[in-house]
Amino acid sequence: MVMGRTQKALILHAKQAQWQLGESPIPIPGPKDVLVRIVATALNPIDWKIRTAFSRLISSYPHVGGVDGAGIVDEVGSDVTNVTKGDRIVFQGWVESPKATFQQYCIVPAEITAKASSLPIPDNISFDQAASIPLALSTVATGLYGHHPMCRSLDFPAPWEDDGTTRFAGKPVFILGGASSVGQYAIQMFKMSKFSPIITTASLHNEPLLQSLGAAHVIDRSLSPTQIKLELAKLMQGKPVDFVYDAISLPDTQAFAYDLVTPGGTLVIVLPDVIPKELKETGEGKKVLQVVGNVHQPENRQVGVELYARLTEWLQTGKLVPNKVEVLPNGLAGIPEGLERLENGQVSCIKLIARPQETP
Repeated sequence: MVMGRTQKALILHAKQAQWQLGESPIPIPGPKDVLVRIVATALNPIDWKIRTAFSRLISSYPHVGGVDGAGIVDEVGSDVTNVTKGDRIVFQGWVESPKATFQQYCIVPAEITAKASSLPIPDNISFDQAASIPLALSTVATGLYGHHPMCRSLDFPAPWEDDGTTRFAGKPVFILGGASSVGQYAIQMFKMSKFSPIITTASLHNEPLLQSLGAAHVIDRSLSPTQIKLELAKLMQGKPVDFVYDAISLPDTQAFAYDLVTPGGTLVIVLPDVIPKELKETGEGKKVLQVVGNVHQPENRQVGVELYARLTEWLQTGKLVPNKVEVLPNGLAGIPEGLERLENGQVSCIKLIARPQETP
């Protein structure tokens, strides 16, 4: 770090402290890093949870938050040959402050910049849209297609691999929370893997969007659990519920989802497992997988390499559609209010975006 060269950043100064706008040093890229001028950063549930429940992820304070970003390469390390100054990239940040995205600049290791966690942004995609992609898409892809023995994954063949579009053809999948950011990417990845039908829960005003992404049926999320179970049974037409993806993973949705899974089937959750012990005692071989979607982790690196090698084309052709976005006012200063909305469940079917360079 060079003292005196600073930037605006959103900072936690202590565990359970409030987010405060302040200054942090602009990191200097090492020989294998790139420095990115962050144009857009997305808000995720992890960003409000890291103050309390997930504070164990923070190694030291003060801490800069944010793990999704899109921007322009401002500087490259001396050993970097595949990224150049001025490139428009989307990338996944990390919980170490120099790599975080709630600031105006961050560094990204070039090894994963070129291969796993960033890619050129096609002209038809804005920085705001691009910033909605990394964490949510990586959560889905690493949990489905990771093959590393330490990866928390179902180890399915990916759509770009042999058998990846045939093994699950015609197999149904049920997704809880299809309008969430993770839910929208889950719908699209299951579609690429040829699962059918794809059934999800959401508010019915989101039905047209989710059907355009690949959902065959949308069940009204406001129905009671019993009613949802009855509707699902009708749509499954006697087929077993072998795969359930809980994109929400709150205590009540986890328990409900676990109950739905056919004996021997699999439930994927995106938060720590809090399924009641008494349910699992009668689970008859049901499997539960909690996924962790970050391509900075070595065990997730290879699936990230493969994913990001294809992402530009998917975005150009519309095979993958980013979340709809809402841009918050006042750059980084608008993030705390946005995080409060996320925590209070006041965000549906959109990704909240902040533009760090517009911070007053």
